[in-house]
Amino acid sequence: RGGDFHWPPAVTLPWPRTLRAADHPATTRYIYLLAATQLCGFLGTFGHVRSQAGRDPLEVTKADIERFQVWMIETRSASTALNKHKSLQQFYSWLVAEEELDVSPLARVRQPRKKKKLIPIIGADQTRKVLDTCDRRTFAGARDEAIIRMFANTGARLSEVADLKIDDIDMSLDTALYHGKGGKDRRVRFGPKTGRALSRYIRMRSQHRAAQLPHLWLAEKGAAHLSDNGIQMMLRRRGQAADVEHLHAHRWRHTYAHEWKRAGGDSGDLMVVLGWSSDEMARHYGASAAAERAQETQARLRIGEDV
Repeated sequence: RGGDFHWPPAVTLPWPRTLRAADHPATTRYIYLLAATQLCGFLGTFGHVRSQAGRDPLEVTKADIERFQVWMIETRSASTALNKHKSLQQFYSWLVAEEELDVSPLARVRQPRKKKKLIPIIGADQTRKVLDTCDRRTFAGARDEAIIRMFANTGARLSEVADLKIDDIDMSLDTALYHGKGGKDRRVRFGPKTGRALSRYIRMRSQHRAAQLPHLWLAEKGAAHLSDNGIQMMLRRRGQAADVEHLHAHRWRHTYAHEWKRAGGDSGDLMVVLGWSSDEMARHYGASAAAERAQETQARLRIGEDV
């Protein structure tokens, strides 16, 4: 549905082509197109006062955008409304660049304020419980153990692990080549346990009916690769089986940043390892565990206990 516009095709159809030409990932293109489609649908359904805006994106005003954001906040969340705002900025910036508009209707619209949600880290005991659900004698068990260990051992994004190709793994050097955001590649090391899990899975993979595919992770059945959505669903199932709530890949990424800082690791090196271009991300990912580190320091310093 994200690419099915109801606005005039002469205006909207070139935009997906522009996004593809700029080599935006498919997920990013979908998010951008979905936001524009949702705005169009909102104005067509609830915009009876300004019904013209529901038929032509060039007729959309600042007030239309603000009403759409209010609706998003009330029916979804402030976080979702912020994502839609950023996506629509891309759409209307493109229309301005194409000289279809002089000024974007979002030019004077404030971004929704997003509440900072602390993502809890995942302890080693919880990760062990999840790994214990993987029967490494089976294809799915060996594959899932290798995926989970890649998240826990390298702190990678979901998309980075999902997009791995078989040639991205160098078993002689124990490294993986991740394809990060913005076309930024980086090579990271993995440890012995992760290496053994990968080696076990790759041996089983060589006997799979889809072994000729370039993708590292293959679906258990059929001749297809395991997508990022498939990995999300797998983690949800493993989390339920292990009685670990809210299991998702980003929890290991936050945990990785926490353990790095806890060990006194350099923030600049952490940025390189996790593929960040801004130190703001280093602060954000450390926030959920900052209180725990502060309490550990407080207990170690024993301030006020020697009186």
